[in-house]
Amino acid sequence: MSARAPWASDPARSRGRLHEEQNGTVRGPRDAFQRDRDRIIHSISFRRLRHKTQVFMAPDGDHFRVRLTHSLEVAQIGRAVARTLALNEDLTEALCLAHDIGHPPFGHAGEDALKIALTGQGGFDHNGHTLRTLTEIERPYPRWNGLNLTWETLEGLAKHNGPVRHPGWALRVADSAFDLALTSFSSLEAQVAAIADDIAYDNHDIDDGLRAGLLTLDQLMAVPLIARGWDDTCARFPDVEPKRLMGELVRSQIGTMANDLIAETRRRIAASGVTSVEDVRDAGECLVGFSDAMREEERDLKRFMYANLYHHPRQIAAADAAHGIVTGLFAIYRNDPGTIPEEWRDRLPEADPDRSRHIADFIAGMTDRYAISRYRELVGPIDLPEGF
Repeated sequence: MSARAPWASDPARSRGRLHEEQNGTVRGPRDAFQRDRDRIIHSISFRRLRHKTQVFMAPDGDHFRVRLTHSLEVAQIGRAVARTLALNEDLTEALCLAHDIGHPPFGHAGEDALKIALTGQGGFDHNGHTLRTLTEIERPYPRWNGLNLTWETLEGLAKHNGPVRHPGWALRVADSAFDLALTSFSSLEAQVAAIADDIAYDNHDIDDGLRAGLLTLDQLMAVPLIARGWDDTCARFPDVEPKRLMGELVRSQIGTMANDLIAETRRRIAASGVTSVEDVRDAGECLVGFSDAMREEERDLKRFMYANLYHHPRQIAAADAAHGIVTGLFAIYRNDPGTIPEEWRDRLPEADPDRSRHIADFIAGMTDRYAISRYRELVGPIDLPEGF
């Protein structure tokens, strides 16, 4: 393995874990961040991402991405960027794999429904719930709740998008147990994971949108970044039919964005004068990012995707149905606790806000298909629109 940069996170200098683990337990040759990655991969919450929405809700087709495949794709991009920048690949991978664990069923539609359901009880946000899941809800160990991840992994998940000035209740609880220094910037590994997420969904959602017939190649040509990439792809493969070139376009776009990210990040690091990971946290700005030109083009792409894919009438109809499912489940569990499975009912708090938050924890862990099944069982039939 190549030597890491002095501003890379070092597992040998980790701030440790909240709970002291038994000495003498055989853990093999893995370092602290490698163990974090493996704990995430082996968790129930990670496995559930297989049946949670990425773009399309409870998709019938096997070829569409779900939260699990998206997280794996983010990890591949994140590792490649981290390796090139001489950062810690294992910490980057752990952060990429875990970043969406807090998403409830049906993606942002499910999140919006839980946010409304918990009005007056602190609300709901998927990033805070990621920390709650990993520090409290997952319970594979006999002496403590959570996966007992390192400070660096929890810190990176808490603030990979930058300092958190106004944390929600779930993040405040995690921070009160293990001070995550929320007002400083995160490690470069966490910053890489955040933009690897953008690169992955910017491009792979195009692929899924085309496959679903919600986007067309002609529409995409309105985005300058995509139009240039398409012209370049066609020039390199002039004798190949267009439908065979879509995968090459997506790969090319990922490479273009990753290369820009690497070059701009190197420039920022050199200009900042940082010499350690603590300097990175005190830098006062994100050091990982696109160039100004790429940032504007990436924003144009996002605007296009919201207008033409995420807010497509079919997607809006599916989101409305999903919102109704989550809202209905919360109402029946709140009004009739006997409908909650025994394992969760036995731990149901007596009073709010903890009572409502506990119910939201249960719903947030559901997969799309389990939520649909429970709704039909407890509430009644539901007419699902095209897109489910």
